[in-house]
Amino acid sequence: MDTIGYNESNVAVRLGLSDINDLQMRALPIYRKENLYRREEVDLAIDLFLLQGELTSSELYRLLSEKEQQLLKQAEVLSVDENGSGRATVSLYPSGNRLFFSDHAWPQLSQAPGTAVPWGQVMFVGTDSRWLARSTIRTPVANALDLCTGSGIHALLAATHVKQAVAVDINPRAAQCTLFNALASGCKNLEVKTGDLYDPVGDEKFDLITANPPFVPSPVNTLAYRDGGPSGEDVQRRIVAGLQKHLAPGGVAQIITEVGESNEISVADRVRGWLRDAPINLHVLKFRIFPAAVYAIGHGAGDNFNELLESVDDWASNLRQQGYSRVVAVLLTFQWSDSVNGSPWNRTDEAYPPRDNCGDIISKIFDIENKISSHRFQAELESKKFSRIAPVILNENRVLGGNLTQVSKGFLSKQPLSVEYSLDPIELDLLAALEQTVDYTTLLSVASNIGLSVSVLKNSLMSLYRKRLIEAQ
Repeated sequence: MDTIGYNESNVAVRLGLSDINDLQMRALPIYRKENLYRREEVDLAIDLFLLQGELTSSELYRLLSEKEQQLLKQAEVLSVDENGSGRATVSLYPSGNRLFFSDHAWPQLSQAPGTAVPWGQVMFVGTDSRWLARSTIRTPVANALDLCTGSGIHALLAATHVKQAVAVDINPRAAQCTLFNALASGCKNLEVKTGDLYDPVGDEKFDLITANPPFVPSPVNTLAYRDGGPSGEDVQRRIVAGLQKHLAPGGVAQIITEVGESNEISVADRVRGWLRDAPINLHVLKFRIFPAAVYAIGHGAGDNFNELLESVDDWASNLRQQGYSRVVAVLLTFQWSDSVNGSPWNRTDEAYPPRDNCGDIISKIFDIENKISSHRFQAELESKKFSRIAPVILNENRVLGGNLTQVSKGFLSKQPLSVEYSLDPIELDLLAALEQTVDYTTLLSVASNIGLSVSVLKNSLMSLYRKRLIEAQ
């Protein structure tokens, strides 16, 4: 598949998508007629292994040799009928330049009408999986643990930069899928275990822990990989609580998930409660926010209109009972706190979903927050020189009339993770003054000219540094 260009970026281009995460089942006829009409080898591979399409006998032989077809049939990956037409029984998902087998994203296309999706269905490689793959901090370390591993994508990615990776799933079919992917990719440093979260690893500690757990606050209990109980917390709460025992000193844990939020209890407060008293720093990165009504409508299902309406009502009622005003898609990153820097901190940012690898940016946010927590850094401000990290793009909402305050936001250009920060007028003035590297004394004179006190200047510099818009040398 590598030789014909079956990879994430090329597949997206072929389908006319800016990101492969924009793939939609309802657009299948459009993809086939408007994007894959040339029926070149890569088009056939996309149709067969990603869009769950059927290839004619001649198309199948253009894509796969007789020997390759026999191997795939023996592995029960390919099904060929009496006419020689073929369908894939599982999908082959591109993530970056890697490929992963898993169950179909749209099983309803290949099953009898009214047939329920099996409880043990293995999670497909979709939006959540790719967000975590793009956001994981890829530091070479000794070992890694991937919980709720599904297809094994995150365990296999971790195996490229750790000495030993362990994948765990309570679903035996998921464990088999992970083993299949390990064999297909030639991975030699991955151990697959079947069991409930941390149970199969005993008291072992890990330098990297990843998880894409069942998280949907669901009034039904029909999909093992999706439903996290009525609150959505049944599995992810236990994963977070177990970090105190299983995260090694200096280690990092990252979970891609959805968390219910209200005006009274934020995501950070809710997750901090799951940590209990563990001295662990927490970074919450919000990717998408769904109002409760929108979330309920998106999950409603039924064979007819009345069933659909009843289902939406059930989902909406459940969210109300949980006290959720909205459900937030987030990346949670955890790291042990250093007592030298005081109490463990929470930090929440909002960003556009990542479209490229951005683990180093997440790591940098932790470095910045830890430095700011240190009193030494604050004391050293006056000896530093400051500059913008990169060009800053400003978005301003101007209000004509009324008493509303003008809102300015800024983010760094050409970043794989665009975190947008609110900026007050003082921060805007300071950013404008940093056309070149400027020392603290020069900034102090600028502050004096516009009537700022020393304390306000320091606070604004610290704020801009924390927002990753300036660097201090």
